[in-house]
Amino acid sequence: MKITGPKGTHDILYKNIYKWQFIESQLKNLVELYDYQEMRTPIFENTDLFLRGVGDTTDIVDKEMYTFKDKGDRSITLRPEGTAGVVRSFIEHSCYNEVLPGKFYYYGPMFRYSRPQAGRYRQFHQFGVEALGSADPFLDGEVLELMMNMFKALGLKQLKLEINSVGCPVCRPIHKEKLKDYLKSHYDQLCPTCQSRYEKNPLRIFDCKSLTCQEIIQKGPYVTDNLCDDCENHFIKVKEYLDMVELEYEVNKKMVRGLDYYTKTAFEVSAGREGSQSSIGGGGRYDGLVEELGGPELSGIGFAIGLERIVMTMDEQMLFEGKFESVNKVFIASVSSNEIPETVRLVSLLRKNDIHALRDTMNRKLKAQFKYANKIGADYVITIGDEEVSSKIYTLKNMKTSKEESYVESDLINILKGENNEFKK
Repeated sequence: MKITGPKGTHDILYKNIYKWQFIESQLKNLVELYDYQEMRTPIFENTDLFLRGVGDTTDIVDKEMYTFKDKGDRSITLRPEGTAGVVRSFIEHSCYNEVLPGKFYYYGPMFRYSRPQAGRYRQFHQFGVEALGSADPFLDGEVLELMMNMFKALGLKQLKLEINSVGCPVCRPIHKEKLKDYLKSHYDQLCPTCQSRYEKNPLRIFDCKSLTCQEIIQKGPYVTDNLCDDCENHFIKVKEYLDMVELEYEVNKKMVRGLDYYTKTAFEVSAGREGSQSSIGGGGRYDGLVEELGGPELSGIGFAIGLERIVMTMDEQMLFEGKFESVNKVFIASVSSNEIPETVRLVSLLRKNDIHALRDTMNRKLKAQFKYANKIGADYVITIGDEEVSSKIYTLKNMKTSKEESYVESDLINILKGENNEFKK
């Protein structure tokens, strides 16, 4: 019986990997321009990190985490998101004693048990940034600017940035009570999930996909209308920064994001798609998280980008077309087995000169070698026979034009390495 990949996972095949490499290199170059440094953390952590950090009332912790006991009877969880691990590492290695803010980026696989659908997998990949140690609202603005510049660098179209303030431990409890008072008379109409959220975390009802719940919550009190002076002023400053750098945004009072650690600024970006799979990235400020995980009282802000969603959106917007030039391939064919040592030597020499070269390894006849060269898209073919072995003069065939010229070894290398020459046209 054929073994297939686990449900909700996907293979990134060799013929598509260039898309991922392009995206990762573009994002990496840009975040380093903003002085972020790469941090790599384990793909599994102690489960308590996510219970304390992400929050036990979130869907991630409540329904989606891959949690298991290891051989030492310790509860281990495959990371469902990247922020908690970066903050844990920041605290564990006392990075708060270094220059602040600490600015880090990461990318790699995350794991959540949810229903697989387009752009959403149980193993998926994120690229994220975290800035730790500054409460400056202009840093929020700079982080938002960075995220939007990343999307623009990839050429994404129809970008929409939505922002909101979700308050802080001072004003959020006041809003929570007002919200519960309002929802009390609508409790029976709420979906079962939102009924359980009513006591634990009623703010999450804003995030419900049920049309009935959305209709109810639409008329309820919003966090943004109940902010304390500090949160109100912070949000005003964030918007001031965005106006300074001429970054378009919309205030979405219903947006709360799905993680308990967010405070003040929250944001999300979409790129033309509709529905539950429209988001390509988002994040927010998390001023209490470092302290909650055992560190000093330090602020933080960050975001994560879903790489599967980015690839899917770029495919839909046809942004990969014409972006990549293929590397010139040189195939060296041998007339018989007698010339194989010479083909091995020449392939090795060309590779040492940074020329993409290869030879037959399937013992094909000469005619079949030319067919193979066509199938793999070889740009040039050099045929080695007795005469080439003795004379060290090689005939180079341009497979696009069928033009042929003979060269000594040194000239052959110069021709293949040269950017502009008549033979290549």
